Amino acid sequence: MSALPVFPALLAAALLLLAAANGSAQTPAAAPATLDARTPPLRCGAAPQGVNEAVNEAGYVAIGGIAQWVTIKGASCANPVILVVHGGPGNPLSPYADAIYGAWQKDYTLVQWDQRGAGKTYGKNRPAEDLPLTAAQLRDDGVELAAFLTGHLGQRKLILMGGSWGSYLAVSMAKARPELFHAYVGAAQLVNSTENMRTSREALLALARGAGDSASVAKLEALGAPPWRDPRSFGVLRRIDRKYEALATDPAPAAWWKRADDYLTAQQLIDDEAGEDYSYLQFVGRNGDGMFAQVDLPALGADFALPVFIVHGAEDLLTTPGVAKRYFDRIRAPQKEFVLLPRGGHDPNQALLDAQWKLLNERVRPLLK
Repeated sequence: MSALPVFPALLAAALLLLAAANGSAQTPAAAPATLDARTPPLRCGAAPQGVNEAVNEAGYVAIGGIAQWVTIKGASCANPVILVVHGGPGNPLSPYADAIYGAWQKDYTLVQWDQRGAGKTYGKNRPAEDLPLTAAQLRDDGVELAAFLTGHLGQRKLILMGGSWGSYLAVSMAKARPELFHAYVGAAQLVNSTENMRTSREALLALARGAGDSASVAKLEALGAPPWRDPRSFGVLRRIDRKYEALATDPAPAAWWKRADDYLTAQQLIDDEAGEDYSYLQFVGRNGDGMFAQVDLPALGADFALPVFIVHGAEDLLTTPGVAKRYFDRIRAPQKEFVLLPRGGHDPNQALLDAQWKLLNERVRPLLK
């Protein structure tokens, strides 16, 4: 599940992190290198702790039996590493990483990963439309990547971040292999497919009725209560959700959506859109039986072996804050914190991202000492 009007398909990228106010953007001096899981670790893996060596890599890593696109950027090998788990599914943040994360690279090493079925990974391994994509497969890919990164970058653990669909996937990774991660920092937390859609539809119906929006009311009533079997149902809900969230939230800066030149080729744009379409169908399923139908974080248990921090928009009408907070309250973790942001919705905005930056520096970073 995600949230940005970048491509014409129904879902768009969910989790974006920015902290321009916390320092000027810095571009690492190191030239890009090609990643390959079969090669020895780069200099970060062998460097003594504290060595100020920049890292700037982009390439394919052998994960889950296929080549998957990964970028790694940061000003120093000694900095903590953040693995960003994108939303959608099917909406990688790699094309926007420099525009969005440039300022972060001074203090953190940022890893972007085009998940199976998305972006450059999709372009390299075009699956047949009937080839299933599963949440367990994506979880295992993410865990394998995290294990690779710890050795490749000479880090004992990573910081795990995810939003919307990425929040579900990241929590699944954290539950499977908590020893790989210092902490989880989430946003727009997805909890349970039926409960999230039920509360979203109810909230939107109340708003539409209050506004005299008969067209939206008719569409929402026609959906009926979830779960839904029609693959178009989620798209109907999402469009109405975007409409009403826009009335109550502050938008993200337009500058975030400047694609890097490497992602502007005609073929890359085709691959991105095709990957988004493929992933969306896998997400909802042709009969409501896709990956989304299996989303149920409470079923994974309330015990976490790592700290859990969640930032959630008070005006999020898709993954409503009540569902996220009830789930969070049941969590048992070494540390935890839930931040509810006024004028924040499902789509990220500056206030939400600033809150995540604050959590990283004030709550997560002290854990690394």
